[in-house]
Amino acid sequence: MRIGAFGVAGVVVAAAGAGWAVYAKLSGNITPDEAAAAELARYEKERPTSLVKDARNILLIGSDSREGDDNARYGRDSGTERSDTTILLHLSAGRGSATAVSLPRDLMVNLPGCRRPDGSRSAPRFAAFNQAFQVGGSACTIRTVEKLTDIRIDNHVVVDFHGFKKMVDAVDGVEVCLREPIDDRAAKLRLPAGRVTLDGEQALGYVRARKTLGDGSDTERMERQQRFLGALVNKVRSNDVLLNPAKLYPVLDAATSSLTTDPDLASLRGLYELVRGLRDIPMERVQFLTVPRESYAYDANRDQLVEPEAERLFERLRTDTPVAVAGNVPRGSAPLRPTDSHDGSYRDSYPGSFSEPAVTVSPPPTFRGNTAAEDTCE
Repeated sequence: MRIGAFGVAGVVVAAAGAGWAVYAKLSGNITPDEAAAAELARYEKERPTSLVKDARNILLIGSDSREGDDNARYGRDSGTERSDTTILLHLSAGRGSATAVSLPRDLMVNLPGCRRPDGSRSAPRFAAFNQAFQVGGSACTIRTVEKLTDIRIDNHVVVDFHGFKKMVDAVDGVEVCLREPIDDRAAKLRLPAGRVTLDGEQALGYVRARKTLGDGSDTERMERQQRFLGALVNKVRSNDVLLNPAKLYPVLDAATSSLTTDPDLASLRGLYELVRGLRDIPMERVQFLTVPRESYAYDANRDQLVEPEAERLFERLRTDTPVAVAGNVPRGSAPLRPTDSHDGSYRDSYPGSFSEPAVTVSPPPTFRGNTAAEDTCE
């Protein structure tokens, strides 16, 4: 469900050559989140300041709303919705890398007082992270993330179940690798082991399933979502989609009609300005990871941050400093610090001279995660 910026990134740039009628239609598909913009403006003085020019931080929110006929099949509409998936996407200045950090929905956090849909205001409280979206929508979620990370959120994108499925179907499905067969009645998913191309309905079940796949943890579910998103990025950026007009328009139509965004992004022009540099990011520099977390001390069904590792990650994102990911880092542990010298740094000596000082370069910490270039079957 967090296909937002990545899902659009590979396709919106191609709309520049489309006719005006097509441009206007696609641009009009996007829903501007005016209410969130007004609420965030109310609290502008308390929001963090951006530290690095041209770096961007986008919050991608997958909503579990059951509103609408197509979403109703996933459960009863209780009149509320929560953030089923939330990811903080950091785009480096110069667009040399993209780092997507999953924030667990069960993470215990301090929620600020927020404006409810009926106009009343909630009191600040300590609760699970996904309740921020239920209480006060995207504005409340953004303020919660900003208080948690001290990172300024520049833009946001909200996608629901139906939008996610449309995007997957528009690219003719996404291939994943299953190490063992899946027979999950709750997710209505039955798949063989090996390479499988998932359609929209299957993909939704795959990324949402929790209790019957793997160890049943939300952490493993987030890792599965990250691998799927990497495969989707590869599919969208493939020439088979971008250079085929018959396939390109449905993708653009699905991507734009799936989105509710801040007003700055609510047009093809706004999206183009955001994603035009993403075409050139190498797949190995498109990274996915989960914020360092562990079971909450007072409730095993909730999460808490692992400190100081989480703050170390947030600080590097704030200052646009590189991080690295690897699949062999234990979950919830301190990030690895690779080195080729005993003092924890890389030392580059000037060849042919022993009088000039060595240059010390600290390597980036390595967090558990994966890149869009990885093949999960290998």
